[in-house]
Amino acid sequence: MTGHWCDFQNADVILTCGSNNLENHPISSHWTHRAQDRGAKWIVVDPRFTRTAQMADLYCPIRSGTDIAFYGGMINYIIENDLWQHDYVLDYTNASYLIDPAYRFDVETGLFSGWNEAKGKYETTTWGYQVDSTSSWDTSEKGEFSWVSQDGVPAFDTPKVKHAKTDPTLQDPNCVFQLMKKHYERYTIEKVCSVCGMDEATLEEVYSIFCSTGAPDKAGTILYALGQTQHHYGAQNTRIMAMIQMLLGNAGVAGGGLNALRGEPNVQGATDMGMTVFDAPGYLKWPHVTASPDLKTWCEHETYAAGYYTNKPKFMVSFLKEFFGERATADNDYGYDWLPKIPENGDDFTTMGTFHRMDEGTMKGYFAWGQNPVHSDPNAKFSRNAMCKLDWLVVADWFETETATFWKAPDMDASKIDTECYFLPAALIFEKSGTILNSGRWMQQRYKAVEPLGDAKPDYEIADLLHAAIVEAYRAGGVRPEPILNAKWDYYIDGKIDPRAVDWALNGYDVRTGKLLKNFGELKADGSTSNAIWIYSGFYNNDGAKLDPSAQPTGRRGHEDPGNLGLYPNWTFSWPANRRVLYNRASADAQGRPWNPERALVWWDGEKWQHNDVPDFGIEKKDGEGNAVPIPPNTTAFIMKWEGKGNLMTTGMKDAPFPEFYEPFETPIGVNQLNKRENSPMIKFADHPSVKRGDKERYPIVATTYSITEHWQSGTQTRSIPALNEAAPRQFIEISTELAAEKGIANGDAVRVFNNRGSVKLNAMVTRRLRPLTVNGQTVHQVGMVHHWGWAGMFSTGDVVNDLTPNVGDPNSYIPEYKAFLVDVEKA
Repeated sequence: MTGHWCDFQNADVILTCGSNNLENHPISSHWTHRAQDRGAKWIVVDPRFTRTAQMADLYCPIRSGTDIAFYGGMINYIIENDLWQHDYVLDYTNASYLIDPAYRFDVETGLFSGWNEAKGKYETTTWGYQVDSTSSWDTSEKGEFSWVSQDGVPAFDTPKVKHAKTDPTLQDPNCVFQLMKKHYERYTIEKVCSVCGMDEATLEEVYSIFCSTGAPDKAGTILYALGQTQHHYGAQNTRIMAMIQMLLGNAGVAGGGLNALRGEPNVQGATDMGMTVFDAPGYLKWPHVTASPDLKTWCEHETYAAGYYTNKPKFMVSFLKEFFGERATADNDYGYDWLPKIPENGDDFTTMGTFHRMDEGTMKGYFAWGQNPVHSDPNAKFSRNAMCKLDWLVVADWFETETATFWKAPDMDASKIDTECYFLPAALIFEKSGTILNSGRWMQQRYKAVEPLGDAKPDYEIADLLHAAIVEAYRAGGVRPEPILNAKWDYYIDGKIDPRAVDWALNGYDVRTGKLLKNFGELKADGSTSNAIWIYSGFYNNDGAKLDPSAQPTGRRGHEDPGNLGLYPNWTFSWPANRRVLYNRASADAQGRPWNPERALVWWDGEKWQHNDVPDFGIEKKDGEGNAVPIPPNTTAFIMKWEGKGNLMTTGMKDAPFPEFYEPFETPIGVNQLNKRENSPMIKFADHPSVKRGDKERYPIVATTYSITEHWQSGTQTRSIPALNEAAPRQFIEISTELAAEKGIANGDAVRVFNNRGSVKLNAMVTRRLRPLTVNGQTVHQVGMVHHWGWAGMFSTGDVVNDLTPNVGDPNSYIPEYKAFLVDVEKA
């Protein structure tokens, strides 16, 4: 539910949790302050009293890694106090759907039904709905799915639409609402405070203020970042926030949503493009060796029975047409067989998994492009030692990073390392043109300001040189050359690689005429359209100015603001379809009346739909004569779900149908107060010998990492700028006054921070911004460390804090657990 930053001003309550947005995303504060000026309340829940907390109306400390307990308590509070938005929940969520009677959760084991100990994963059947009946797609000539029968469309068995049993009274013990109520009744205010280290009165005030947005005319938003996601249950942290927003009716409304604040300019674009093992561009699933070995099984495995994802075959065939061009035909399944397939051990190719393979000696080469894993990956010391076993390493970056100079690390002996290393200098952001995406999904055209210095080249030129060399090598011979030699690569203008030609591919076009598509509604599954990423379709669609980015939607700079809601529809382009608020059908009730007429996004005027934002649902259809006919209001608000409903309970997560609290991998308590299992049963990589788990007896202090405004990411760029080093010259560790007194540490002292994985030196910042917490009757100290320093650079260097973080991760996203681990501290 990522929303745009201008929408923050429409919120009645803002909850910042897992983010220090004022400091790490300072422009966001422009809009949160506007909300405050309009009377909004701002709550900050964070282990530290941050600069954001200083500006907020209410601050509540929390033990790092206990967010699910905090939010689970909020769900219990909402239900106990009848604060959920009844009409919204009944009409737009699956609260009334009946679940398989075999579903169970066992508090003693901390396991849900379906756990397979031998496989180490869940079978999710018992998490699914009771089915009342099924129906089939109408693929007849005039049917809704007539496109399935057209020439060129890959043959596949269309899915059956399952019609779930429901109980609109929400009284059946097997309905989602009752199961959710039962699941979170353990999460009392007293128990949550004991787990999280909170004060009961403060926590109840947090709950009371934020849950006031359950009133139909109110809206609350949650701002989060890596503080929520970087845990071995980070995906469930995100999901439980979405559940809160659905219960309170805050999803799809102006001033609502769940807003991920990205840490750099193009993180949104990177995830859109499928820069992870299991995703293809546009959040399609990459082919799998057993689940989807051919195009037929991919269509059957991935296509939803209902909702907008019934169109997945159109997206995939159009993607294949762009990937392989004219060589992709119906006869060869559009080249699907040429795509690599994820193997059964796909985990090995995730970020942490690749370093395991290096350490084993089975991965011989590594390409680090725009990343600095020897600095930024968890258990970084293990990562750089694994790199010693590589045959070759290539780094493409702006500066010589720690990864590019890993053999220069203080604990390395370069004479014993045989890895051949190459450095490719890349152009800075203002030395190249193209599009960039911000946190709110807005795609903006970025224009080149100056030419790159020296031999530095834009990324697309580096990619083009590599592509040409790889193709030449495969033309001379090689195993399985077809995927390389058949791939389409014609992104040239006047003989030179050009991002504008890439834009045509990303937008999509008719393969017969070359005409750019207006939007993804024009995509087809018969091979007649080509499109590299369906969600972007429409961002570059002006056929009359194909060479002029400023004349495209991404080049727009209009200031019009319908409804005075900060939508700015003519300022650049927001995917999908220039929609600013996702699922905006939920901003109006079942009859199409806005919950809050002063913040109306879409509404039914009695004859047709009116809108300030691009509707996120079908507002009209063609009649038998081809005329547009308005579609009257219904209760399908979440069109990307086959039910058309937001999922309060789901089979879509690998590790739980409801988010359940588990302790961080390294816990200062050693007992889970909400169930009897310490860690999530599906934690990834915890058994790898490199992890070296620490215990609370030897390492009793909870540590977390974070960023500061003056430096960026691994600091390689910002630590090369003297003015920023003057502003923040040294890395530091924040220590409470109580812990400092206990350890004999004074402000500014050099301290050693250590655990089983590593030891680093930092300077102490003794502060009252951190405080000891009482957790399960015990005193728990927390420390916070910045992570921008390393040995690379000429002005300011330091130890790599990520030597201390554990290389374990989430089973859904594989994100590492940077934000809650154990250390000890002593004066150096």
